[in-house]
Amino acid sequence: MLALNLPGFSPKIIIKEGKRMIFDPIRKKHVALTPEEWVRQHFVHFLISVKNVPKELLANEVQIKLNGTSKRCDTVAYNRFLEPFMIVEYKAPSVTITSAVFDQIARYNMVLHVDYLIVTNGLNHYCCKIDYDNQSYTFLEEIPQYENL
Repeated sequence: MLALNLPGFSPKIIIKEGKRMIFDPIRKKHVALTPEEWVRQHFVHFLISVKNVPKELLANEVQIKLNGTSKRCDTVAYNRFLEPFMIVEYKAPSVTITSAVFDQIARYNMVLHVDYLIVTNGLNHYCCKIDYDNQSYTFLEEIPQYENL
């Protein structure tokens, strides 16, 4: 798989029925190793090991209802009161991050009302903080440490 702009780690990869699978420590199971999943596992590792997000407060593939249809947020981070505060959307490294990607995550946020939205393709990472009082958002230079959120 492609090298990413994220810290390396030792993923647990197996072959099952001829398909490569990677262990997801959040879902506690092996999942298909797609380019997007490669990004997800690296970014989750980054959130836990570098940004100090407690593993227990992360959830992958969080189902929400939006306009009567089921959608899935790639990763949601929760605070210590189990309230969501961050949504992360992953794209494959070959996918360019565009405003359409942010539109997708903004729609998910209509349901969850988090303070931080992150979009990454493993090479480029964008984090914005939502200001609900002023109905605006600000792109941050870097993703904050968990204890500063």
